[in-house]
Amino acid sequence: MLKKIGVEHLCLGMHIHELCGSWMDHPFWRTRFVLDNADDLRRIRDSGITEVWIDVSIGRDLSTEESTAVAHSEAEIATEVNRRLEQAATQSAPQKQVAMVEEVRRAARICVGSKRAVVSMFHEVRMGKAVSPEAAGALVDEISSSVIRNPGALISLARLKTADDYTYMHSVAVCALMVALARQLNLDDATVRELGMAGLLHDLGKALMPMEVLNKPGKLTDEEFAIIKGHPEAGHRILVEGATAGDIPLDVVLHHHEKTDGSGYPRRLKGDQISLYARMGAVCDVYDAITSNRPYKAGWDPAESIRKMAEWCNGHFDERIFQAFVKCIGIYPVGSLVRLASGRLGVVTEQSEQSLLTPCVKVFFSTKSKTQIAPEIVDLSRASVKDEIVSREEASRWGLRNIEQLWAP
Repeated sequence: MLKKIGVEHLCLGMHIHELCGSWMDHPFWRTRFVLDNADDLRRIRDSGITEVWIDVSIGRDLSTEESTAVAHSEAEIATEVNRRLEQAATQSAPQKQVAMVEEVRRAARICVGSKRAVVSMFHEVRMGKAVSPEAAGALVDEISSSVIRNPGALISLARLKTADDYTYMHSVAVCALMVALARQLNLDDATVRELGMAGLLHDLGKALMPMEVLNKPGKLTDEEFAIIKGHPEAGHRILVEGATAGDIPLDVVLHHHEKTDGSGYPRRLKGDQISLYARMGAVCDVYDAITSNRPYKAGWDPAESIRKMAEWCNGHFDERIFQAFVKCIGIYPVGSLVRLASGRLGVVTEQSEQSLLTPCVKVFFSTKSKTQIAPEIVDLSRASVKDEIVSREEASRWGLRNIEQLWAP
């Protein structure tokens, strides 16, 4: 049985099932383990993680009094998550100018060029040079144009980065996500462009981080984690000294790891002390981070990531911004593996403009026969289609690999 508790109630002997928050917020490469070391208990409490799931069937439980007062059950959490996602689903997906199949190949070329440009930008920063506002601006404009034509294409492709590409393509992905979110919030064109620039530059400080720490494939030491947590201030300093960015990028670069409950860094800002733009940056940054393969952890399925973020809203994200974000990319974002009521598995290929609950799905596998079937696109928004999504699925459960090949070029 799983229970969600505050870290102040953790004690040795408990089996941690999951640390509630992005793995960027703590130095642990594992999330499921018996807490049998006092140093690990201290590190969890010092990390900024405020809640954890414990499995009381294989580890120590809270006392009866504590359990009644502080533990939340899976059912309670699921009810709250469903409420948040249902609120986001009340509006249709964003309008797009071109179909996914048309934009995805163009977006693939943009991703290749964007990675090359960001690699060059980081290299120049390491050499002590300032960021070129002209080059960065041109890159933001190209990414923005793709997002306007079809937001799902470039955002989804940028997620398919390798662990080695992560630092560079993460900048491209967050740029695209910030543009899409800004448009969803109906911000003016100048602000949208500045937020795209903020997304592109938000992790610039990582250019000055030691590569052996940045790409370490295991658990970070306290000292290494402290180094990584210095990247917002390093990035802010680079931009201030180079005088190449406006107020919005400067704000997002410095504050995209702040949390609404005050447990973030570097300033431990709380609630409205965090600007709208930095709160947007936090959502976009975390989504791309947790859906991407990292040197020490495989990325989560997009739909699973959305549900996890909905669970973390209390304390981590601004709920209004999170719901706007969900409207941008869907409750079942492109690339999500889902099971239909018919028993077929499929990969989401495009959002429907009618409802976030009825995307287009490419079905390819029968759970009844446990065999591949002829791929077929099913538009769940059509009145003639009686099928519907009943659950998210893990590819590993069915022995499936490389499912992104079903929708990516």
